[in-house]
Amino acid sequence: MTKFNVYLLAFLIGLLGIAVACTQQKPAETKKEITILENEKWWGGAVLDGRNSPLQTDSFKYNQNNNCKDNQAAPLFISNKGRFIWSEKPINIEITKGVIRVQDKNGEVITGNSGTTLKDALLQAGKQYFPPSGKTPDPLLFTSPQYNTWIELQYNQNEKDILKYAESIVANGFPVGVLMIDDTWQTNYGKWTFDAEKFSDPKGMIKKLHAMGFKVMLWVCPFISADSRNFRSLAARKMMLFQDSAKKIPAIVRWWNGASGLLDLSNPESEKWFRDELRTLVSEYGVDGFKLDAGDPQFYVGSYSLNNYSPNEQCEAYAKIGLSFPLNELRACWKMAGQPLVQRLRDKNHIWSDVRVLIPDMIGLGLIGHQFGCPDMIGGGDFSSFSNAAVMDEELIVRSAQVSTLMPMMQFSVAPWRVLSKENLAICKNMANLHYRLGNEIMELAKKCAVSGEPMVRNLEYEFPGKGYEGIKDQFLLGNKIMVAPVVEKGARSREVVFPEGKWMGDDGSEVTGPAKLKIDVPLERLPWFRIVN
Repeated sequence: MTKFNVYLLAFLIGLLGIAVACTQQKPAETKKEITILENEKWWGGAVLDGRNSPLQTDSFKYNQNNNCKDNQAAPLFISNKGRFIWSEKPINIEITKGVIRVQDKNGEVITGNSGTTLKDALLQAGKQYFPPSGKTPDPLLFTSPQYNTWIELQYNQNEKDILKYAESIVANGFPVGVLMIDDTWQTNYGKWTFDAEKFSDPKGMIKKLHAMGFKVMLWVCPFISADSRNFRSLAARKMMLFQDSAKKIPAIVRWWNGASGLLDLSNPESEKWFRDELRTLVSEYGVDGFKLDAGDPQFYVGSYSLNNYSPNEQCEAYAKIGLSFPLNELRACWKMAGQPLVQRLRDKNHIWSDVRVLIPDMIGLGLIGHQFGCPDMIGGGDFSSFSNAAVMDEELIVRSAQVSTLMPMMQFSVAPWRVLSKENLAICKNMANLHYRLGNEIMELAKKCAVSGEPMVRNLEYEFPGKGYEGIKDQFLLGNKIMVAPVVEKGARSREVVFPEGKWMGDDGSEVTGPAKLKIDVPLERLPWFRIVN
């Protein structure tokens, strides 16, 4: 072989090596088609599709790239026939004419089969791809109601009114628990110090709240106020997103509170800086944890990051920050199932249609692997519904509280003592105290689910498969022993309850042997719930 041929051979081998390396770096696009079986129903993808589940077999589309639907989402779909679909990357899925078509441009679409039920599918997928951590968030999040200052104070979070809100909780006979101080307690976005004009003694305020029995969480986000000192400093250190590939011009992102810079969590230094900011609040002021808002994938679209994270990966990285704090809450999340993170449903309006989706969306949360969930703030968390001109629907607030009572967590924000009659206030207080009385049992269930990977909130199909219960969206199971059937229709004072097989003891002392359907009276003060006793 001539010297030229040797060089040529070496060159060709080098090209082959480069080609192999490129192939390894970027997985090939994968597509799969799955024929839906007779009587097979599917759940998963996004929490917001809990209300639309089981998913329609002839008209469902969802591209998960850059899109968690403003809440939690995962590349997981499961069926009541024990089948599942999974990918480590976002899925583009379409269901038409009884066929599921799944595409992943960046990874492998995996399909599997385990057993014959919804439970079988979820547990097998979890075991393989998102094993449970065995840990729970802070117990106080489960054992007592939570209180958030957002609706009462909105963009005027201040020391005087926060203490007044906490004192009113105690004065009106509600159990103390976690108190969340919401947006605008801080100097600006990215400068996580208390606003001196609103807080004369923040450390003293937190000491007073602790003395009352509260634990304190603060609202935070990954945005950085434009043209601030931190904005310039973080940009110079390449710790924010950029609008150009050369990473010279910081990106300005429009979100619900204006236009800001955005932390690039693909850069380990950005993550460390943010964690250190939060840990300083813990060490210097006695803060107990954090409500991590925003982080939605759509805010990262069109920008450049140091290590080329996708928008979904940025969302996932933000959620991981919550793992450093047992008192945590997320409103948007990509993947992270099986971890000790509190996932809250997105803000709801003060309307009955939004009350009706609380149960199916919480069920949907569990069916993508998140055990530890909280419905939205009682009565709704969208502040525009609580303007000065808004008319409060007292019945809606009461029924919303009842939906939340036997969920893993319940969260007040609008002050019941301010907006309700004496009679309706008493009902809400009774619901808060019912949650408190069952708090230790709820916490024990959380511990079991942290090990097993099972959801705390379950639909009837999950525990009683193949009985025709898959379409029931106004009842739920807390674990496998308690069934809850709240009223979610305005003006309703009765409802039909479906009882699966077994003997059920009701909140009113009644006994029902299932399977059965029974119409029951539900006056405004009643939350129907039943414990299986066989």
